[in-house]
Amino acid sequence: QVQLVESGGGLVQPGGSLRLSCAASGSIFSISAMGWYRQAPGKERDLVARITSSGRTNYADSVKGRFTISRDNAKNMVYLQMDSLKPEDTAVYYCNAEGAYYKDSLVPFASWGQGTQVTVSS
Repeated sequence: QVQLVESGGGLVQPGGSLRLSCAASGSIFSISAMGWYRQAPGKERDLVARITSSGRTNYADSVKGRFTISRDNAKNMVYLQMDSLKPEDTAVYYCNAEGAYYKDSLVPFASWGQGTQVTVSS
């Protein structure tokens, strides 16, 4: 089993910044990709940004140029730097990771964190 724990959410004014962190733990063999998704009330969960183990990234069009995803492979952590925040960025942000863990043999996994609230409001 692999657990993900997010931190760093909160209330920020429009134009402000926040940095989200996500730590993966468990009998991890490898993590191929980590990402951030968000879900606003009444809406579906959508991809915000994703990064592979080689550092390749992709972003939702709505956050390009404002958000930056990065990861520390040695610590099994992923970060999301969010700048120039807008009210429409308000949502619960979820961390996601895909890879393999040890359980007698290697088992593929796709895990989610519990989510962290980001509210952008004056």
